[in-house]
Amino acid sequence: MSFSENIKTRLIAFLRNFDFLHFAVVCLLAATGLVFVYGIGQQIGGKVQNYWKMQALWVCMGFALWIFFSFVFNPKNLRVLSPLIYLSSVILLIAVLVQGVEINSAKSWISIAGFRFQPSEFAKVALVLMLAWVLTLRNFNVNRFFGVLTIAVVTAIPFLLICLEPDLGTAMVIIPMVFFMIFAAKLSWKWMLAAAVALLITIPSSYPFLKDYQKERIRVFLDPQRDPKDRGWNSLQSQLAVGSGGISGKGFMQGTQHTLGFLPQTVSNTDFIFSVIGEETGFVGSSSVVLLYFLLCASLLRTAAAASDPFGKFVTLGVIAVIFAHSFINIAMTIKLLPVTGLPLPLISYGGSFTVVSMAMLGMANSAYYRRSR
Repeated sequence: MSFSENIKTRLIAFLRNFDFLHFAVVCLLAATGLVFVYGIGQQIGGKVQNYWKMQALWVCMGFALWIFFSFVFNPKNLRVLSPLIYLSSVILLIAVLVQGVEINSAKSWISIAGFRFQPSEFAKVALVLMLAWVLTLRNFNVNRFFGVLTIAVVTAIPFLLICLEPDLGTAMVIIPMVFFMIFAAKLSWKWMLAAAVALLITIPSSYPFLKDYQKERIRVFLDPQRDPKDRGWNSLQSQLAVGSGGISGKGFMQGTQHTLGFLPQTVSNTDFIFSVIGEETGFVGSSSVVLLYFLLCASLLRTAAAASDPFGKFVTLGVIAVIFAHSFINIAMTIKLLPVTGLPLPLISYGGSFTVVSMAMLGMANSAYYRRSR
């Protein structure tokens, strides 16, 4: 075979295994985030005006990792490294409790040489990898007591450390992620029922141990008029922003809720960016974003079904759970279906740690699709 024929054969094989739907949706979501981070910055001005440049840098870093994990890095090596990655994440979670930077009453950040990142974001991908590693161990049975205990211990360590920061939003994502993965591992209904009962008992009983501001968030969610000018302000203004968008919205960079400061400008490009999208693009634009997340999860489900490697299958299922939980909780929060919590919208919200980690996770999942026929 000549050199040109070899290149042609390799190119055809690459295109045949390339997930165009996955790639297109990821690009559209990242582009949407850049557009609205830029628009919000131009309306607010000041240092926020240049946030889109940092977001563009993080997206580029994320795409580099997406390419690396999708096509370059061998998933077998990732499986071998999973316990070490998990251990590293636990050490970082302990370090953030000791020397972390406190922002908004939570120690969630570590600062190194002027660069800040959230270990809890790294912990999510580390936990996905570790659970996938455990579930694919030879002779491991998720329905035996030792198997259930192993999963519980592996999950509880990062979960409790994240709760101690406290970062209940991130901890909340871990629960559906773990359930989705062990459900796919064919956990029996008796264990699932026992876990559901335990959660129903644990969640209400944990209320007295919450901090005052966390309790107040729950009270305000249940009674919106309890504190409309303080704790309930963001939620009420978010609803007004989304509702005022109507069918087609007010137009790009024509929104008033965040520009005039009703929707706090400190969160309009992060946790409440969907509110800005709803106001400026209306039902058409916001439902299009929801559709993109649906297509992304659908492409990942197809990958999980087609994966030839069990480890890649479970990693993909974990990634689906993280993306779905983040997008569902964030959007539900902006329209008051859930209490306000600090969870970003995947690939759209401004922020480096979650953007880069999300792209890396999507690359790991895409690797299973690319190598499905091998």
